Amino acid sequence: MTTNSITDVPGIRVGQAERIGDGWLSGTTVVLAPPEGAVGGVDVRGGGPGTRETDLLDPRNLVERVQAIVLSGGSALGLASVDGVVQRLLRDGIGFPMGGPGEVVPIVPAAVLFDLGRGGTFAHHPDAELGARAYDAAAADVRLGTHGAGTGARVGGLKGGIGSASVRLDDGTTIGALVAVNAVGSAVDPTTGELYAARHCLPGDLPPLRLPAPAELDDARGAAAQDPAPVKPPLATTIGVIATDATLTKAQCAKLAGIGHDGLARAINPVHTMFDGDTIFAMATGSGEPTGVLALQAMLGPAGDCVTRAVARAVLAAESAGGMRSYRDAFPSALLPPDTA
Repeated sequence: MTTNSITDVPGIRVGQAERIGDGWLSGTTVVLAPPEGAVGGVDVRGGGPGTRETDLLDPRNLVERVQAIVLSGGSALGLASVDGVVQRLLRDGIGFPMGGPGEVVPIVPAAVLFDLGRGGTFAHHPDAELGARAYDAAAADVRLGTHGAGTGARVGGLKGGIGSASVRLDDGTTIGALVAVNAVGSAVDPTTGELYAARHCLPGDLPPLRLPAPAELDDARGAAAQDPAPVKPPLATTIGVIATDATLTKAQCAKLAGIGHDGLARAINPVHTMFDGDTIFAMATGSGEPTGVLALQAMLGPAGDCVTRAVARAVLAAESAGGMRSYRDAFPSALLPPDTA
């Protein structure tokens, strides 16, 4: 049975933790590899990234495998959450081996998004304790919407969140994506109210949708015109992970991560702005035969599509919070069955 999430890739688990209320609206998501790790790659396209250990993923550098990837709110301050994950891995003896038993260095690349102040208190950000909580919560079930790194997320004028999707190819390869959607750009076509990503989704990804009522679209346009965000830089950033059970090199993982940005570009407009630090990681857990160029090519399109589909699922699952309306609340008529008058 599949979950239509990144955890359909064997060995991948996801843990999330968040703080909501009393000035808080932020969280952390950790994507855990199997104990033996996963080959990693990354592609950074946005103009304002906040990252950790991305240089290590360069194919020219030594370390091949990562133990986890962290996505977090809190902008650069939220990188503190990674230490909680690293300490948990060290406790469990999981990391790059450096000698005897327990002598390991956990390798945990990370990226952060900007959500400071959306809960009310600017200084509130994920820390090591929240990262440890996310690690402890790791499971095969992925909570979508206002959870983890998506807790304080915003996309355009609407609430963002966590989304995930997966696909199994004809040769048995599984690919999954997880995205924290938090963009300057919008996920919604302003002329119709339709999700840009909806046309790329597979049956079962989304509930039945139709174009929202004209009155709701007019209200949304009016709210966008009054949005104070243009007064100051609308800092954002969409971050995510693509995972597969194929056997890939670091260079192939970098290519897989890069194709994930094509998936973002189908779902968000504009994307990769100077105020977004859009970053996609890739993880390959396979231990079998190397993947040749034709097999890699066959993976790229579906991998990008998984990212697109994950964005749509994030926006549909998000709940209104921090003064940000969800798509469901802004366009309730879009969620009605198609044959409803």
